[in-house]
Amino acid sequence: MQLYQLKSKQVFPISKKEAWDFLSDPKNLAVITPQHMGFHILAGADRPMFQGQIIQYIVKPFPFISTKWVTEITHVKDGEYFVDEQRFGPYSLWHHKHFIKEVPEGVEMEDIIDYKLPFGFLGQLTHPILVKKQLKKIFEFRENKLAELFGTVNGQENYLSIRKV
Repeated sequence: MQLYQLKSKQVFPISKKEAWDFLSDPKNLAVITPQHMGFHILAGADRPMFQGQIIQYIVKPFPFISTKWVTEITHVKDGEYFVDEQRFGPYSLWHHKHFIKEVPEGVEMEDIIDYKLPFGFLGQLTHPILVKKQLKKIFEFRENKLAELFGTVNGQENYLSIRKV
């Protein structure tokens, strides 16, 4: 069983409350997801985030391939972090932690995603040529969109890595 981990960090010149209000609203996921992904929320995003919340989406990870994705918000510490886990979707495992912390320049947002691909060895073969590339594109889009919405901090480098664990 091969696990992968994506880590992303960004710093924005906004308050922790502003960052939390944006990131903890499930409807905003559509704002920070590339249009070509065909992302559409089907159910579960009609309330503020809470532990146990089930959210259903349709997403097109690749052209002409559409899939239903069901996640559960498994942990929430208001204003600090939340965790979503895939219950049904394209991955064998998807565990996504979202952290928000105050820093002198504003707020640091960190994502840590542990994931596993289906189809054993064949899934592992697709990782470097399809999955890793796609995840990088999604998170680069997200980085740019968040910078457009909230601004940037001079001298702060954003961080994105994907590796085997």
